Amino acid sequence: MTEAKTKFRCAIYTRKSTDEGLEQNFNSLDAQRAACEAYIQSQAGEGWECLPQVYDDGGWSGGNMERPALKRLLAEISKGQVDIVVVYKVDRLTRSLTDFARIVETFDNNKASFVSVTQAFNTTNSMGRLTLNVLLSFAQFEREVTGERIRDKIAASMARGIWMGGSIPKGYDLGNRRLDANPIEAEQVRYIFKRYLELNSLISLAKDLDQNNIRSKRWTARSGKERGGYLYGPSGLSYLLRNRIYLGEITHKDKSYPGEHAGIIEAALFQQVQDRLAQNHHKFVQRRARSAACPLHNKIFDAHGQPMRPSFGYGRGKKIYRYYVSDTLLPLGRLKAGSTTPLGDRLSAERTERFLQSQLASLLPPNGPEPEIFGAIKRVTFSATMLTVILDIEVLIEPNACRDTLLEKAQQIDPAAKIDSDDLVLSLDARPLRRGKSVRSTDCFLDAPEQRRVLAELVRTSHRKLTELNASPLHPEMHEHMSTPINEWTRERVAIGLLAPDIQKALLTGKAPLGLDPEKLLSRDMPLDWDGQRKFLGIRHAA
Repeated sequence: MTEAKTKFRCAIYTRKSTDEGLEQNFNSLDAQRAACEAYIQSQAGEGWECLPQVYDDGGWSGGNMERPALKRLLAEISKGQVDIVVVYKVDRLTRSLTDFARIVETFDNNKASFVSVTQAFNTTNSMGRLTLNVLLSFAQFEREVTGERIRDKIAASMARGIWMGGSIPKGYDLGNRRLDANPIEAEQVRYIFKRYLELNSLISLAKDLDQNNIRSKRWTARSGKERGGYLYGPSGLSYLLRNRIYLGEITHKDKSYPGEHAGIIEAALFQQVQDRLAQNHHKFVQRRARSAACPLHNKIFDAHGQPMRPSFGYGRGKKIYRYYVSDTLLPLGRLKAGSTTPLGDRLSAERTERFLQSQLASLLPPNGPEPEIFGAIKRVTFSATMLTVILDIEVLIEPNACRDTLLEKAQQIDPAAKIDSDDLVLSLDARPLRRGKSVRSTDCFLDAPEQRRVLAELVRTSHRKLTELNASPLHPEMHEHMSTPINEWTRERVAIGLLAPDIQKALLTGKAPLGLDPEKLLSRDMPLDWDGQRKFLGIRHAA
């Protein structure tokens, strides 16, 4: 015969939607907790005991479950450490019917219940749950109506040109509930607008601002912490250049209204910048679309922990070559690295993906769909000549299957493979995958036919670009119409067409030294004199 339970562990949960007043010695959370403690004390005769742990969510909305204290409470309920949850009112626990159903399910699965101090409810019977659902329906309705009322008030205020808060834009300071122009910053904003028209590139503009020590707006938060003062990136500059607040307007939901503040950018200059941004916009749209086709995007990293991002090159017939490149070897990454020598690696995306597919496909369930390993990959780290792969075990095995069987399969691929919690970790020899130059290694893993093809294509690309710029040494009559390269990628490649003629001939005919790294042709250390170039590349002068 089992003994009836005589002790009930009670956890008190408190919540407040805003952080207003939480700095007071006795705030709303304290008041809720005091009422709950008094209620638990009144039930001491029934065996109720208050747990010392504090579950306070100050400044968190009840419209969702993304609350740290609530997550911690539900986790401890799942572990069987809490019997009763005590709240001041039901809406302190949640204001969403969907979330309430999920919470009650967690309670039922772990034989826990909850009590509202100011409302009499019993969640163990159907009538109590019906009453709770009705009450929560009104709580959710109240939250939605309050949100609509606040949004309507904000819209009406902004239609009158009133600044309704948010991040203070560069060029302004916050005065008496309005924006006042900051003369020094306003001049920097004008410089940014004019300089963009000159450079025609957000990345080049970011580099120029870095060299001139122009940073994002610095401001002090209520907590006293200094914020801002960061390097500008292309996305931040795009937002700044499109911000109609510099015309003296307030924008709300794609509509602009005359603001109470003064503009600091002339309308003609602002429109010129918008037209230029529109002309260049398609480049970034295409880049994002291509990145989405790379299954290891946001999953692959180099030995320094840098993300390796998708990069693309073009061959004949507009064929696209995909790569995974360390962040610091890309233009924006170089900007962040500053004057330091960038470290990183470049991998062929197609080779890497094909290699992982062939090596790891045997780990997938035999009765599943057509093998696709990338859904199971959580992280790939490239280090020297190895790929360390972390895979999600839940994707690799069928329900109730034995993990040891999966480990045996993995150890046939890598004898050192291991299971770490819910992950399978193994390493693969990846020497055939490298592309280009790594500062840490001078090895080149391109095979001879591929090397000859890449070197020759670099020379052809260089001469095509020189012709487009009217700068080809083969057509000196066009030099009077010469233009400068518009980006770093072009500048690196046009220099190849200006190498010694015998060097270019060797690259085109496949007579360059075996093992010559194509990235060496793009090096900034390339000498200007022809003899120095031959020595640098290891190519003998043809008599």
